Amino acid sequence: MHIEELREYCLGQKAVSEELPFGPQTLVFKVAGKVFLLVGLDQVDQLSFNVKCDPEYAVELREEYEGTVLPGYHMNKKHWNTVYANRELSDDRLFGLVDHSYQLVFQSLPKKMQEEIGASE
Repeated sequence: MHIEELREYCLGQKAVSEELPFGPQTLVFKVAGKVFLLVGLDQVDQLSFNVKCDPEYAVELREEYEGTVLPGYHMNKKHWNTVYANRELSDDRLFGLVDHSYQLVFQSLPKKMQEEIGASE
């Protein structure tokens, strides 16, 4: 996986925007204004990104994939993981973690907003 594939996948989700709120080196993807993925634009050799994760699932992933899934860098380590692409997890599994993050954030939105996003197909 490379960064452009990750970007296209994120932008393919409903109501997603991309921003650079922390400066020109960190691309942030949001659903309805809430962050679900961050990725550094300065990565050339090692692509990694931060995704939100259910706390229990986060621990499971970190234990099973010690060299690939780590506590979220510069994030709340209970709820965020830093995931390295092109290591132990397939691209499909990586996209699944992106989906999981998106769904956690989406489900935290007010019901009315969820309905509006769902109706925007």
